[in-house]
Amino acid sequence: MGIKCLHGKGRASNRIKERSGDRRRDVEQVLDVLVMKYGYLGIFGSLALGIIGLPIPDEVLMTYAGFAVARGTLLMPLAFLSAFLGAITGITISYMIGRKWGLPLLLRFGPYLHITEQKIASTQKLFTRYGPFLLVIGFFLPGVRHLTAYLAGMAVMDLRRFILFAYSGAFLWSMTFLQLGFALGKDWYRVAVYARHYGFWLLVIAVLIGLGVYVWRRGRGNPV
Repeated sequence: MGIKCLHGKGRASNRIKERSGDRRRDVEQVLDVLVMKYGYLGIFGSLALGIIGLPIPDEVLMTYAGFAVARGTLLMPLAFLSAFLGAITGITISYMIGRKWGLPLLLRFGPYLHITEQKIASTQKLFTRYGPFLLVIGFFLPGVRHLTAYLAGMAVMDLRRFILFAYSGAFLWSMTFLQLGFALGKDWYRVAVYARHYGFWLLVIAVLIGLGVYVWRRGRGNPV
């Protein structure tokens, strides 16, 4: 009885692994077509639409783009530029929408973008607590990234202040996931999966690594 149970669990585990592997291959095929056919423009457009709220897996795309750089399909400077410009385009459009049409429009059309009243309320609490800093860390929080700019617009935040914080967040977010995808190579998909739950901690790790490299280079007397 016990042996049969163990065999049953083993088969179930194998089926889960097979489904996970199939899903990864499907995602990789879609992203490969996107990158090979549309290149940097595809990254720009996808991230802009994803930030606005369309169901596009932003972290997955970014990490895969980093992997594409590692295998020589893309160039890091251009991949970063297209990702950064896509992110700031999307978040700026969201800010303008929030500022011009406000909460009524978000409540009316939000459900089509998987933006519910509950998500809006919880993000508003975070925005009240952290203010403009949420525009930075919000990029690393799934479900929050797509709402911060709308709320900043509804709060009529000064545009220059919005740009300072939101664009800084876009810079860190783009560079973090591109570099992680580049560093992990064929294991890029692991970061894409964990980012959904531990995005904020990836930011912390990236900042600590950056500080460590900075201190190390200063200690060796090398230019930073």
